[in-house]
Amino acid sequence: MRNIATLKTDSIKTGTIKTVTIGNITLRNNLIAAPMAGISDLPFRHLCHRFGAGMTVAEMFLANPDVWHTEKSSLRISSSADIGVRAVQIVGSDPSEMAKAAELNAKHGAELIDINMGCPAKKVNKKLAGSALMQYPDLVRDILLHVVKAVDIPVTLKIRTGWDSTHKNCLEIAQIAEECGIKAVTIHGRTRECLFRGEAEYESIKKVKEAITIPVIANGDIDSPEKAKEVFQYTNCDGIMVARAAEGRPWIFEEIAFYLQHGFAKRSKTVDEIEQIVMEHLDALYQFYGEYKGLRIARKHINWYTNQYVNSDQFRRLFSVLDNTSDQIQTLKAFFNQIRNNQ
Repeated sequence: MRNIATLKTDSIKTGTIKTVTIGNITLRNNLIAAPMAGISDLPFRHLCHRFGAGMTVAEMFLANPDVWHTEKSSLRISSSADIGVRAVQIVGSDPSEMAKAAELNAKHGAELIDINMGCPAKKVNKKLAGSALMQYPDLVRDILLHVVKAVDIPVTLKIRTGWDSTHKNCLEIAQIAEECGIKAVTIHGRTRECLFRGEAEYESIKKVKEAITIPVIANGDIDSPEKAKEVFQYTNCDGIMVARAAEGRPWIFEEIAFYLQHGFAKRSKTVDEIEQIVMEHLDALYQFYGEYKGLRIARKHINWYTNQYVNSDQFRRLFSVLDNTSDQIQTLKAFFNQIRNNQ
């Protein structure tokens, strides 16, 4: 059965920002924060939601019951602590296990299940999961049917344009998804062979949008408000998904929304504003993971937050070896004070 995307202009704001309906869920806008392994944890999702993402998707949950008891899985499962739509991405290759993973997350409060068939990582693909599945349309169909049947919440699919440049079959997979009851398809504009090299292409996404009626979400290299507008206009997609561009810049969603509504760039955040965001993020990481793990995860986020500043390499080298939260906080405050003094 086909499900026509319902798009409507936001009644509160003017301009081109729109909402998108996925199954029985209407997002507050059509800007989505991508599920990124090791990054899209609860603290990061909260920040993206706070700064305007219409939906955030939790990092991929393995459809392997043998690991569901681990700390990593417990931190990734759907939680009532999530803000906004509780969306979880699952990854695997066994139809029955994928269905069980969807059921488990639904029982824990997930409101939307996303199926990962786009991850290009070797450790995922060697288990015939992620983008490797695009080589086997019959298996794709089997997985989708099992998951859709297992839960009564919307199920979406994330794919790439294909396995390699000679096998771009995203249109075929998207049509299968629509036939199986999938409520939306996100397409990264690269093949698995590309990994993250080169530039994403949007022609394939445009073709899929023209061929199916469920919402199509464009993904890949959307790193600025201007690029977001170009992708919307070229592909006529229903929404966009931002991934790496949100690393160290979770406020990119409000920047995109502002630009789409007003046609000019939003004022850049001040050093004081960025410092406050970073400090809040650090505190959330410490609270969520505990000091030992939290301060280690904080290192990569601080690297992203601070690499925009000139001559900040020495600070990042120092920060990467600090082994207690107090030193991290004091060193970070000193860094931002130095930035202010040099302005």
